[in-house]
Amino acid sequence: MAVSAGEDRKATEAVNLGHQDMRRGSPVLAGSYFLDAGDKPLTGWHSHDLHQLQYAFQGVAQVETATAVHFLPPQQAVWIPAGVEHCTTLTRVRAASVFFDPGPAIEAGDRVRVVGVAPVIREMVLYARRWPIGRPAPDPVSSRFFATLGQLIAESLDEELPLALPTSRHPLVAAAMRYTLDHLGTVTISAACAAVSTSERTLRRAFLAETSLTWSQYLKQARLLQAMALLSAPEPSVLAVATAVGFGSLSGFARAFRRCTGQTPLSYRQRVRPGTGAGIIR
Repeated sequence: MAVSAGEDRKATEAVNLGHQDMRRGSPVLAGSYFLDAGDKPLTGWHSHDLHQLQYAFQGVAQVETATAVHFLPPQQAVWIPAGVEHCTTLTRVRAASVFFDPGPAIEAGDRVRVVGVAPVIREMVLYARRWPIGRPAPDPVSSRFFATLGQLIAESLDEELPLALPTSRHPLVAAAMRYTLDHLGTVTISAACAAVSTSERTLRRAFLAETSLTWSQYLKQARLLQAMALLSAPEPSVLAVATAVGFGSLSGFARAFRRCTGQTPLSYRQRVRPGTGAGIIR
């Protein structure tokens, strides 16, 4: 599930893995790390000493920061600057990360973002498996390779994708968000207000002030992001996905999904489901 349930969110908030030294004392400036997560979620709050580009081959990853929850569907990448504290949740995800020294070569910015990945970057991420981040020393070939890859990634950072939901520390808004995410298939504004003991007027005002979104816009975005996660698995039908995330008709779901992604739900599923095309780690 791309959108965490409330109890899962509480559990992840209690885990802090600290600041991680990815090189473990090695002098290398860049390297790769490949991951094949199982059914048990891998999660925890932490930060890195290096910039990270994580590319998802299969499954949907979730990266939460203090201000937003970012969703990483298959065949997209998430950029995480060095030092940014975040909580990554990986369930049934096959992914590759490339780490870069936080030097002047890449204008990293100060926030997490999901970006589109050009075919050349995807192939270079795959090829980077030759040089893991924990190797004992750099060499001229790998140094030139990662310098080129870093330049390509830097150019792609402006191509940010709208695959994030805002978070909030406002008690009322945060509680409404949790209830909304936990009941995507059936939630209404009146039910959310009843759950957090407030009026619709108060919730609407607080939600807009905190997030710059109306509650309805937040709900629609959450439903579409959850649909992307469900469609990346082969089991549920497109109709079952539409129903699960709260769309009253398949046609309405297809229209909303296409406006958001530029694809129909079926074509999106065919592109990202496991075992097809770029979903294979070689």
